Amino acid sequence: MLNRRVMAMLKTLNPIETKQKQDECYLEEIPANTIERIGQTNSFKVLNNYFFKNKDIYVSKHNRFAPYPTHSHSFLEINYMLEGKSTQSVDGEKIVLNKGDLLLLDVGATHSIGTLGESDLLINILFRNSNINIDLLKDLRRSRSVLYDFLLKSSMKSTQQQDFLIFRTAKNYKISKIMDEIIEEYFLKREFSDTVIKAYLQILITNLVRNYRILEDEPQSKTRKIMIEVLDEIDKNYTDINLRQVAEKYNYNKNYFSNLFKKEVGKSFSETVLKKRLTQANVLITSTTLPINQIAQAVGISNYSFFYKKYFEFYKKLPSEQRKSEL
Repeated sequence: MLNRRVMAMLKTLNPIETKQKQDECYLEEIPANTIERIGQTNSFKVLNNYFFKNKDIYVSKHNRFAPYPTHSHSFLEINYMLEGKSTQSVDGEKIVLNKGDLLLLDVGATHSIGTLGESDLLINILFRNSNINIDLLKDLRRSRSVLYDFLLKSSMKSTQQQDFLIFRTAKNYKISKIMDEIIEEYFLKREFSDTVIKAYLQILITNLVRNYRILEDEPQSKTRKIMIEVLDEIDKNYTDINLRQVAEKYNYNKNYFSNLFKKEVGKSFSETVLKKRLTQANVLITSTTLPINQIAQAVGISNYSFFYKKYFEFYKKLPSEQRKSEL
């Protein structure tokens, strides 16, 4: 639970909120020399130099009682709904954030926020990190999960440029705890808070990637539902899963199921299992000191010559070379 003192600070009206509540219209909160107007519209682009003076991360409470106009920026932004809810627009798409939800906006996303009421607390976290972006987050998750890879490739939206991600994290205690720590560190101005917040931000991003799921809008056929279940099972039981057992589980002939899997997923069952085993091997190779042969066995490959050959084909490096490059 968030520190009571910090919560009281956030609930208290600041001068801009007091004015906006009185006049019922937006009050410009950013100096004119830190924004770039876009054409003849009311839209604007927020520049870096206002928020990041002597720091890499900027945390603030979004001002209530007036709509925030359409804008974009040259840094990444997290919107976290601490209390209440908010209606926003990203690239023309309406989004509703409820308590505990988190919205990650990539550089260049066009964004506006509807009027927040007195009980609505929206936290903005801005950070400049050229090594973190939407595509990287997708690729990180995709590289660890054959199911995620399948959903991402088959998603209609994956063919378009998506520069935001929504995380419905209201029931995720770990995410809320990390967010509470970030908010407290920033507003209580503790010693070394910038360093601590940066560390928490890395933990936050990692946990978001770990738990991210693609939500499919289109109805799923019976076959697709089965394949999603099978891919999820491969992700969880990749070390000893086999085609015959899976086919029998869903009452299919082994050869028929094999053809059906390849038609739906785009790769054979054995190729998909091998990919999962190799990516898990890569995780162990780059993050532990376990012997390579032991790693091969741990991911379900007992033929070491086969493992080395396939690993090289997949990563263009031998396991030992991969480990050296990560040191």
